[in-house]
Amino acid sequence: MIETYKLRGHLAMLGANVMWGLMSPIAKMVFASGLIAPIVMVDFRVCGAAILFWITSLFLPREHVPLRDILRLFGAGMLGVLLNQGCFIMGVSLTSPGEASLVTTTMPMWVMLLAWVILREPITLKKVGGIVLGAAGAIILIMGNSSNSVSGDNPALGDLIVLCAQLSYALYLTLYRNFIKKYTLVTLMKWMFLSATIVALPTTIKWLAMTEWGEISRSVWSGTGYVVVCGTYLAYICIMIGQKRLRPTVVGMYNYVQPIVATIAGIILGLDQFTISKGCAVLLIFSGVWLVTISKSKPTDVENPSEVR
Repeated sequence: MIETYKLRGHLAMLGANVMWGLMSPIAKMVFASGLIAPIVMVDFRVCGAAILFWITSLFLPREHVPLRDILRLFGAGMLGVLLNQGCFIMGVSLTSPGEASLVTTTMPMWVMLLAWVILREPITLKKVGGIVLGAAGAIILIMGNSSNSVSGDNPALGDLIVLCAQLSYALYLTLYRNFIKKYTLVTLMKWMFLSATIVALPTTIKWLAMTEWGEISRSVWSGTGYVVVCGTYLAYICIMIGQKRLRPTVVGMYNYVQPIVATIAGIILGLDQFTISKGCAVLLIFSGVWLVTISKSKPTDVENPSEVR
């Protein structure tokens, strides 16, 4: 039963990162239209997901959340949703997509270090080796696809902001790893995204007012719909399932799946070609994930399937 329990966590993390990997080219298509600004897309993601999670909660048993836990979920919403998404979008707008992607490869390292400091997760040779292998594979894929990358207006600042996005998400994974087991995933998500919405809307009203809503085409709305429904609502459900079942370092390692998905999508669409180096990169990434998965965890950290609802 324990193995099935963990398998669901791995499948959930794989599903989330596949959806995020596909979201990258779709979001680029939306932004290329010039009709929806990146900051407005952040509003769509947090507000759209909040609405979907609250609607979903109407069909489930009501769960009481005391004020002190709502405040904790507010912090989770800032780290895991708003700062993560907002900093990444703003950082990408200032730097090149290739450099931003390279910065994202540091996220598993931050998760490992924070899990060591906060959760007392041991740092083992297998974990370090797995992160190095995964990062190497991701960098090979990213560098192979960055030849046409457009530079940004302030790459140094953009890279720093993208790094803040990775740190905020790594903090979320470690600080809230045990707390999230207290409630069902829909309850957690509806309060986290509501918190993000409350903060996001007042600060982005200028860009919302400048948007030419009547000019947005059906294809742009369709792409935006994918980002909201699949890249946010469904992906965060999968992330929460994975976070409840797997150690933070393992969850962070799945970040390396995204460049694989983006590369495969490019090959299918005829925008990229398969090479031996890319095949080796994929093997490196999955080897790294496997090494981190089988590495030693904290002795007292035994996942209990009965705790997850």
